[in-house]
Amino acid sequence: MRILVVEDEPRMAELLRQGLTEDGHAVTCAHNGPDGFGMARSGEFDLLLLDVMLPGFSGFEIARRLRERADRTPILMLTARDADADIVQGLNLGADDYLTKPFSFDVLLARVRAVGRRGPIAQPVWLMAAGLSLNQATREVRRGERALELTRTEYALLELLMRNAGRVVERDTVIASVWGGDAEIESNTLDAFVRLLRGKLEAAGEARVLRTVRGVGYSLRAESGGEGE
Repeated sequence: MRILVVEDEPRMAELLRQGLTEDGHAVTCAHNGPDGFGMARSGEFDLLLLDVMLPGFSGFEIARRLRERADRTPILMLTARDADADIVQGLNLGADDYLTKPFSFDVLLARVRAVGRRGPIAQPVWLMAAGLSLNQATREVRRGERALELTRTEYALLELLMRNAGRVVERDTVIASVWGGDAEIESNTLDAFVRLLRGKLEAAGEARVLRTVRGVGYSLRAESGGEGE
């Protein structure tokens, strides 16, 4: 398997890399939350091993952001925090298993194999919301019968909003999901992309579906009227 290890303690990271490599896996290491999230969201890995306490932001936050993007890559949390509340939090955020330090390497390998066998949770190919359809396999987007030509950023923005249709997605969440958690995106840059996407969604005079909730974020919905632009 292709495994990403996100662990900030150099000795532990090297032990994990060496042991997993000897077991036949291809291992990549990251040493902080932003780098780990950036690598994980590439979709190149079969399994993620996440430490909880990381510089930048935690393994919990990596798991939350990935699951928010509907990334179902299996996650095994590795941590010294063994309180029931911490374990429950990790599992509720989308982790598939939880192993507390110190642990036997044989146990770790058994957990890795068990989680890896489950594979990613099946995801629907089509997203449907507000009269829009988005094919995740081909990246085809339509409003009714009209095909939409979107840039990579516009597609990522629309996919996020469609996954959260009917709910307001906060601006910080949009930036973290579309550009990455460590991106420095100006507020007016986000607004510009939203305007471009809105123009394509409503280019043929259709009813407005992408709405701005001032000072909060954006919402995709089919209804007319209400607050926002």
